[in-house]
Amino acid sequence: MFDVVIAGCGPTGAMLAAELRLHDVRVLVLEKEPEPASSFARIVSLHIRSLEILAMRGLLDRFLERGRQRPVGGAFAGIPHPTPEGLDSEFTSLLGIPQPIVEGLLRDHAIALGAQVRAGCAVTGLDQDDEGVTVELAGGERLRSRYLAGCDGARSTVRKLLGVGFPGEPSRNDTLMGEMAADAPPEEIAARVAEIRETDKAFSFGPFGEGIYRVVISVAGVSENRAQPPTIDDFAHQLRAIAGTDFGVHSPRWLSRFGDATRLAERYRTGRVLLAGDAAHIHPPAGGQGLNLGLQDAVNLGWKLAGQVRGWAPGALLDTYHAERHPVAADVLDNTRAQVALASAEPGAQAVRRLLTELMDINEVNRRLIEKITAIGIRYDLGPGPGLLGRRLRDVDLAQGHLYDHLRGGRGLVLDRTGHLKADGWLDRVDLVTDSTAALDVPALLLRPDGHVAWIGEHQQDLDEHLARWFGLSEVSAFRTPSR
Repeated sequence: MFDVVIAGCGPTGAMLAAELRLHDVRVLVLEKEPEPASSFARIVSLHIRSLEILAMRGLLDRFLERGRQRPVGGAFAGIPHPTPEGLDSEFTSLLGIPQPIVEGLLRDHAIALGAQVRAGCAVTGLDQDDEGVTVELAGGERLRSRYLAGCDGARSTVRKLLGVGFPGEPSRNDTLMGEMAADAPPEEIAARVAEIRETDKAFSFGPFGEGIYRVVISVAGVSENRAQPPTIDDFAHQLRAIAGTDFGVHSPRWLSRFGDATRLAERYRTGRVLLAGDAAHIHPPAGGQGLNLGLQDAVNLGWKLAGQVRGWAPGALLDTYHAERHPVAADVLDNTRAQVALASAEPGAQAVRRLLTELMDINEVNRRLIEKITAIGIRYDLGPGPGLLGRRLRDVDLAQGHLYDHLRGGRGLVLDRTGHLKADGWLDRVDLVTDSTAALDVPALLLRPDGHVAWIGEHQQDLDEHLARWFGLSEVSAFRTPSR
């Protein structure tokens, strides 16, 4: 019997598996595809908060080696503005990196921590009771686990088997995206693209290496076979319709098709089954937020589910996953709706775009929109308190090293500048760092394993109450026999 079975070994599923393994949870990841995706596939952007998470787990360097950094300015609706001043992070760039590289690095990380991964295993059924979940695979094999996490994408089998509603708007239009060579002279391409983009903000045909171009084209209507990738002829046909020429495109590196469906699961938890990533929310790729949203789901859920399995989690802890992440996804869906509207060629939409472009000259407006896109503006509702409460904390300097160096194990952390606080009774789940030189303007704080601030203060009794709220009773050992 496994503690947790995860359906789907994409970035969300692999990250969740790794987070659970940090707490010695027995994890099995089931991936329906028999082989990983090819090395040439679409480039995704890792945003500021995702880079912080990778730094928190000691993974950032291996991602930086495989990607290309670019400024974060202009990430909202493609409105050209510089990176805003005052972003509360060491990281003020996006990292462009092929999605298969992201998936491979996270999968290898999960396996190195002890997660089991089985490829070519599709979930076809599930049944849960008070003790756990029975998972049925194609071919009839049945597995037993205490919990099941559906990280199996937009067409999630787990979500459908649960009967969880997925309300929202269906796809009305497709977007073709890919990388390919083009024979037309670069100056000819640049001039024609600039002309088209005066009215069609969704169109993009930009250089991406010597002789290679990244192409994004909107297509009216939806393909009958959404699972079938487009062909180079599809791109050439659409380019001729929009630009009057296909620029001599050929030799594609990768080609993809995206719809503009926008949907959000009604609930993220049904008993012992949870949803994360695209299984819980889908939206147009405007701003490149989807993969990042899934990674951040996994880091929010991982320690909470581990606490439930290990037996120390307070009763309502696992329910905070939905309470915190569902509103975040709803906000992402809204900002992608807005970005799609701003790309419309309609006069009204273009008027709003010009107005917003002018407003973004105000640094505070530009920064607020970039904070939305990059997820560093999130504040979970943890009750009344200072402005930092509920927010993630940047990687502050300590007397020895940096804060994020102390979060690699996925444990809670008390950062004490007063020198008189203790975490006795929770030291199997929470670390204590006493440092009067820490670059903070508060006496002490409690960080959750996902890097969000759960308490700010200086009194031991108050700290103990919040340690119990997030990490259970002090006398409960994290290594006792898990409760049912």
